Amino acid sequence: MEINIVNFNTTIGVKKPRTIQGMANTSNCPFCDVEHLVGIIETDDNIILLKNKYNVMEPSDQLVLIETDQCKSDIPDYSREQMRRVIHMGVKHWIKMLNCGKYRSVIFFKNFGPMSGGTIQHPHMQLVGYPELDPDLMFDPVEFEGLKIFEDKGVELNTSTNPRIGFSEYNLVLHDEAYTDKDTTASVALMPKDDSLNLLADLIKETVTFMKGYFKRPNFSYNLFFYNVEKKMRVKIMPRFATPPMYVGYNIHLRPTSIPDFAENLRAHLENQGYIK
Repeated sequence: MEINIVNFNTTIGVKKPRTIQGMANTSNCPFCDVEHLVGIIETDDNIILLKNKYNVMEPSDQLVLIETDQCKSDIPDYSREQMRRVIHMGVKHWIKMLNCGKYRSVIFFKNFGPMSGGTIQHPHMQLVGYPELDPDLMFDPVEFEGLKIFEDKGVELNTSTNPRIGFSEYNLVLHDEAYTDKDTTASVALMPKDDSLNLLADLIKETVTFMKGYFKRPNFSYNLFFYNVEKKMRVKIMPRFATPPMYVGYNIHLRPTSIPDFAENLRAHLENQGYIK
């Protein structure tokens, strides 16, 4: 079985600050200490894109997108405008990295909570450019298929019927209508239209808000994963629990029998928020 593999520099890794509850080894959040941040690439009010000080994956270039100056907040707390600005900045630089020719693969993702694989509580996303990794080994297109919940402006929201790990995974799939036919310069990835990207940001916010209320766990954790599939964007929103041993040990994917319930519950939430009439 072909796999992607990179080196993880443990000498650098042990120096990373850890501020998530239960793993803290520092009392100071590095993302709150804005005056001492280095390697800043772009700012938009309290949103900051900068080089990752702890470039643990080799070879790669790692960036951090600090989403807000509110350390103990997260996506459900953001205004709609804040969420849109975060997504616009992150997607813009992700697509720029994809098209620059320097990297074979570029990933864009978010960790939140103690089960997500992250170490910093302060809300942030990460972009990582890999010069060697094969993008075709990072996903199976079938993982983005699912029961449709909502679609508008070329943005489809569904509940995955072929989840990667197994429980209430939601997908956002951008179709042709989300893109302009005037962009003929993109070699690897297309930039969505503003109104479609705004809707994408809104639906990410609503889905995470729904999941947080639905699972009602004090250690609620999730990941956002962005994918480039034939120049078009996919996003997977995945709540995180203990990873099933069948997946860890044997690569067996689990399909929950409650998938229709996951779809209906999120649909009802969107109806309450006015997205579905």
